Amino acid sequence: MKVLRRIGILFLAVVLVFCLAACNRNRGDGDVTKDTVELKVWGAQEDQEMLKAMVEEFKKENPDTNYSITFGVVGEKDTQTKILEDPDAAADVFSFPDDQMGDLIKAGVLYEITLDKAAIMSENSEGSVAAATVDNKLYAYPMTADNGYFLYYDKSVLTEEDVKTLDGMLAAAQKKNKKVLMDVSNGWYLASFFLGAGGSLGLENGKQTCDFNNEQGVAAGEAVKAFCAHPAFITGEDAILTGGIGSTIAAGVSGTWTADAIQEKLGDNYAATKLPTFTLNGKQVQMKSFAGYKLMGVNSGTKHPKEAMKLARFLTNEKNQLIRFEKRAMGPSNIKAAADEKVKANVALSALAMQNQYGVSQANVLNSSWDPMEAFGTAMEAKDYKKTVKEYLDTMVSQMAA
Repeated sequence: MKVLRRIGILFLAVVLVFCLAACNRNRGDGDVTKDTVELKVWGAQEDQEMLKAMVEEFKKENPDTNYSITFGVVGEKDTQTKILEDPDAAADVFSFPDDQMGDLIKAGVLYEITLDKAAIMSENSEGSVAAATVDNKLYAYPMTADNGYFLYYDKSVLTEEDVKTLDGMLAAAQKKNKKVLMDVSNGWYLASFFLGAGGSLGLENGKQTCDFNNEQGVAAGEAVKAFCAHPAFITGEDAILTGGIGSTIAAGVSGTWTADAIQEKLGDNYAATKLPTFTLNGKQVQMKSFAGYKLMGVNSGTKHPKEAMKLARFLTNEKNQLIRFEKRAMGPSNIKAAADEKVKANVALSALAMQNQYGVSQANVLNSSWDPMEAFGTAMEAKDYKKTVKEYLDTMVSQMAA
């Protein structure tokens, strides 16, 4: 028995020596007695290289955590579709346009942001924070403030005075046999008239509310009808604008994504500004717009919410917003980044900043609302007057609510 006890003691001593040696090795080489944090990030194809470089910097700044971060190619416009297909298989961190916010909240796939909430709200523009907030809860990190629209124009055809009002711009363009383009059958653009007239969109018990068919809304609808009936009006998507500006088209409504193509076409005659005013009940009223923002959210099903928030926070900080501007011409939501001289010198972003003074958040707009608005715009473009404007708008609002 004594011999067995001695052997047992000797065995425990040997095990203890090996354990101590192993512990000393781990402390010495800085390797792991810590768990690996696995995260997945989604981004557009054209952003992959940039995202990977940002993530490497994130790892360098956080050497005490062992990160394994993978990437998936999902652009912002596809985020909602992909994440709702299978939230559990979706990325931990992903970017999306703010018009998807309502549907993502409704589906319960966004993690409420608690990390550095006060700092986020103070560092970013008021509009971008509002776009990321629902019921006083922050659900995403503002990433850009460039997903809106404004007016491009040809300085050889139109003056700064001409483009102040829609009536003045149409008259000046008609005199020179040119056109003014706006895709009125796209609800995103069409809403400018109704928002300018004081209309509002909201959510109530998961359903869309809209007052675009009230008295002011009907007046705005009549203004849309008159615009589409004007000889200088032309509709069309971005390809029509970029192909025709500088020749048949004098001005058009679009966003920063067409800036390079339009600048290349117009050269020294390249100009951009806020949307014009339009005539509403005999008075000039400013066209408003959806102030579009891109946001970065965290999957509510992530296994590492704190680390996912930490990464999303880093990817949307001032430095990385400036990198997005330099590499991809994305307009910053971060106040200090937006004040950078290079950003302010950008013609398109400067025009967007002017328009964003009249911007409205898309956070309360469900995706199902665009089709009813499109139907009204399409009827006006086609000069289909078999119903009154009021009747068309009543149908549109009821379909949105349904």
